[in-house]
Amino acid sequence: MTHLRSLPPSVTGPLDTEVAARQAFRLLRTLFTGAPIVFGLDKFLDLLTHWEQYLAPWVNALVPGTAHQAMLAVGVVEVLAGILVAVRPAIGAYVVAAWLLGIVINLVSMGDYLDVALRDAGLLVAALALGRLAAALDLREPVGGTR
Repeated sequence: MTHLRSLPPSVTGPLDTEVAARQAFRLLRTLFTGAPIVFGLDKFLDLLTHWEQYLAPWVNALVPGTAHQAMLAVGVVEVLAGILVAVRPAIGAYVVAAWLLGIVINLVSMGDYLDVALRDAGLLVAALALGRLAAALDLREPVGGTR
């Protein structure tokens, strides 16, 4: 991997770009494995929030069943997306990014929860960064490896 110019050693110590990229990759993979799984499971528990409030009426009208049933389906998709990030981050990152785009569109279309939409837009960009890192790095190491 090509090494990029780093800050002077007197400021940060020697910085290996590949090591930094792998650390960023591990942080993002941990985030995008854990968060979708936790949020997905919470769709069944409603401990963190009442999830149906975030479903735009037009989306609710498109999906069969009740808003609660839609949120249960969302929960399953989120858990599966988190698992996909854990095992195939180069694919899972883009699945999560697409999912986050859908959430942002849903929230913005409501004209409500724009703070959550902005947060999710930031997470979308981070998921894209994870996908790029996963594609760029040699990922033959095992999950949790030290390479």
